[in-house]
Amino acid sequence: MIGIVRVLTAEDPDVLAAHGRQIQARYGVQTRTVSIPEQPLGIYDEDSERQAVPKILEAVRRLDVEGVRAILISCAADPGLREARALARVPVVGAGSAAAAVALALGERVAVLNLTWGTPRAVREVLGARLAGEGAPAGVRDTTDLLAPAGQAAAVSAARRVVQDSGADVLLLACTGYSTVHMAQRLRGYVGLPVVDPVEAAAAMLLFTFSGS
Repeated sequence: MIGIVRVLTAEDPDVLAAHGRQIQARYGVQTRTVSIPEQPLGIYDEDSERQAVPKILEAVRRLDVEGVRAILISCAADPGLREARALARVPVVGAGSAAAAVALALGERVAVLNLTWGTPRAVREVLGARLAGEGAPAGVRDTTDLLAPAGQAAAVSAARRVVQDSGADVLLLACTGYSTVHMAQRLRGYVGLPVVDPVEAAAAMLLFTFSGS
């Protein structure tokens, strides 16, 4: 079983369970999701990330005690990843660095679609010189905006623009909010390139550590 730490305080059970359902459907692995408290807008800047880290570590500790086989921090900024690995007895993967690693395996020039602020350091450090371009959807302030049709339409427009401007041969989605709304599946029909979903990428990495559910 994979433990998932959601960095969004989700009141809607359907939204809360979205990443777990995605992993179960894609890989046939059972999941257990924990959502951190008092972060209704998720992580969208440096201050919200600082506030989230202690809560993420508590969620990691909880999942570790409950006996999951591996843990996914479902945020492309990989908040608290180093500290989580130090305290957990099981492998811990961050969605950002995992997605970047998969993108490098798929192409030479990687375009990154962010949420709002610049490309997360966890992604940028892995991509290095192969980061070909970066963009973000207009009018999107935080991950909850992606739940609305206008936010999703803005994401499609931004993705097409950054791919065209950068000459990339792979597109990386640097926010797990895109996973919630199945944006990778949608974009593959628009951009004609491999599109890396961060939740699926991180889960794939964790599958190397165990088999079965």
